Amino acid sequence: MENWAPIRSVACVIFCHTVWACSAIGGEFAMVAERHWIQSPAVLETSGLAVSPSNPEFLWVLNDSGATPDVHLTGVDGTSRGVVRLKNSRNIDWEDLAAFIMDQKSYLLIADIGDNGAKRKSCMLYVMREPTLPKVGKILDGKAVPAWQIEFRYEDGPRDCEAIGVDVAMGKVILISKRTLPPAVYELPLRAPVKGGIQIARKVGKVLVRSPFDTLVPVSNQPTGLAIASDRSQAAVITYYGVFLFPRAPSESWATAFSRPYASRMPHFLGQAEAVAFTTDGSMLYAASEGAQSPIARFRKK
Repeated sequence: MENWAPIRSVACVIFCHTVWACSAIGGEFAMVAERHWIQSPAVLETSGLAVSPSNPEFLWVLNDSGATPDVHLTGVDGTSRGVVRLKNSRNIDWEDLAAFIMDQKSYLLIADIGDNGAKRKSCMLYVMREPTLPKVGKILDGKAVPAWQIEFRYEDGPRDCEAIGVDVAMGKVILISKRTLPPAVYELPLRAPVKGGIQIARKVGKVLVRSPFDTLVPVSNQPTGLAIASDRSQAAVITYYGVFLFPRAPSESWATAFSRPYASRMPHFLGQAEAVAFTTDGSMLYAASEGAQSPIARFRKK
């Protein structure tokens, strides 16, 4: 959690007086003009977003550091649909959220990975079964326990990180650091090979995301969220400027995919974007910014 109000103000002035269409590079997604807002009064600092693997009409969101350990459910139109309290967990600095299907079961991965001062000795990932979604007219109000959790540290020392994705086929969790130049790519096993103990996130590469305004707003190049398409064909990295898409060939590692220049760059018009997510079928891409009543940007596959 950070106070980026001055940065947002400067960015808004720059962005609002720029011909945005000139800064987008190709891409297979187009922004949907109509926007909705996250309406739950309990969601004050959206830092993670995931589309439900069970029903694409639902979004899971979570709050930033210091909040209660809750995962909130909204409709894609932003309407509040309830909340689940994750027991046996702490929200030290929850920064991203991923959804995936494994062994025909839906899961959510909650990433307690924020570390503004790069001082944490270890970070934590909580994996929970996706709760049963409420029926029409009903509100979810429940509790859950982690199906498993992964405590880890980085092999090269503490890192601030807000971007995480899951590749089920590879059995990997992918992380991208925020404040290192360039951002570094790390890997962790999705299921720890040995029960208990602190796992090691191994550095496997780097990624380059460049805003057209990077000389004016340097933080616009910091990754604040990551999403991996369920078919593993591409990844989306979000920054304070926009969404960057990195395609991946079937035989490639994510380190190789991220080592190439991004294939497309799309501005999202959000004040402080912190979350990005694909639908399971890959037809839509969602993005949200930190703050109360966060706007939801939508990109539809062309």
